[in-house]
Amino acid sequence: MPMKTSTLLALLLLLLTTSAFGIIVDEDTTDSISAPVSMVTEEAVRPQPALNVIGKDTPNDNGGSIQVSWDLSPDDAKGMVARYDVERKPVGAPDSQYEVIGDATAGGTSITDNYPESGKSYVYRVAAVNFAPTVAGGKVEVTSFSAESAPAKASAQWFNTNRTVVLIFAIVLGFLILWYIAQAKAGKELFIRRIAGLEAVDEAVGRATEMGKKIFYIPGTQDMENIQTIAGVTILGRVAKLAAEYETQLDVPVSRSLVMVTAREIVKEAYLNAGRPDAFNEDMVHYLTDDQFGYAAAIDGMVVREKPATMFYMGAFYAESLILAETGNSIGAIQIAGTAMPAQLPFFVAACDYTLIGEELFAASAYLSKEPKLLGSLKGQDVGKGLILVVILIGVIIQTLGVYDVQSLLNIVAE
Repeated sequence: MPMKTSTLLALLLLLLTTSAFGIIVDEDTTDSISAPVSMVTEEAVRPQPALNVIGKDTPNDNGGSIQVSWDLSPDDAKGMVARYDVERKPVGAPDSQYEVIGDATAGGTSITDNYPESGKSYVYRVAAVNFAPTVAGGKVEVTSFSAESAPAKASAQWFNTNRTVVLIFAIVLGFLILWYIAQAKAGKELFIRRIAGLEAVDEAVGRATEMGKKIFYIPGTQDMENIQTIAGVTILGRVAKLAAEYETQLDVPVSRSLVMVTAREIVKEAYLNAGRPDAFNEDMVHYLTDDQFGYAAAIDGMVVREKPATMFYMGAFYAESLILAETGNSIGAIQIAGTAMPAQLPFFVAACDYTLIGEELFAASAYLSKEPKLLGSLKGQDVGKGLILVVILIGVIIQTLGVYDVQSLLNIVAE
């Protein structure tokens, strides 16, 4: 049945309309894929640069560092800055390029350049960095650079102004020491509190003399670079002089060759000062071993066999302290110990008759010799320490009452 003309026209119009819509949709889809979305997004999220970049030499140091500071990007507060990259370039080198020397997180306003070459000037710039999304789903960095800073150069300072308080105390302490040395040389009697362990030295040597037995002197297990060993061999001089005067046999086993040489010279001089150089024998001071427990075992064997009347332990000791002291205690020897090793002090206190605690060991040489320089130095240090304690106490009171910010004067403590 033939179709009417109006119907055919309607179908034709519908077909053309459908085809036209299909073209429009295809064109829109193609545009959405090929458009440079990342380029548009980068500009949208690119932060404004940091401001007022300054590079300056680090104050109060020995050179070798430059502090770089800047003002935050205006977009930092908006969360549009992920970090700041700091770059530098040497001055007077046209072919050189900026190199990144460090970075700071958002909100950071400074870093320290710890690796500038001495005597060379640098300029700095700061890159504000943010991230923009890519079409592929990743991220790309977008940066904006600040203006270049003025040239800066690292240099050393002659005086650290943060140490002014220390300088003042050093001057006061030095004055006190020199003043008390002068007093001692002038013949003034300087009071030093009684130290029981040192008072007992004469008694201990006398007891060995009466019993006709040996004196064992142990100067610790460390070498001559240890200050406790130095203090120990200094006291040895006093003990050796008494032993020479009383004609008592002295035995000094050591664990270091250098200590052996030093101790021999000290004992030799002590016998010479006592007027008994003929009684000196190099074998009084003899080497055993460097091994810690081998040394302790050798001494224990000698103690058990020879049963000395008196034993001195003066110097640095570790785990062998109780092994030695208990062995000496088991044979009934009078024992005097001295060490600045806090962990070993309880063992010596428990097993020995007298113990020099901490600084008493270092004060022993002045106490025993009565030499003006040593006495004046000891007295000056003690008075200086007392003065520092008084200043600290006054500072705590002032700080607690809120009268003045004393802590600002003592910034050396914070550093």
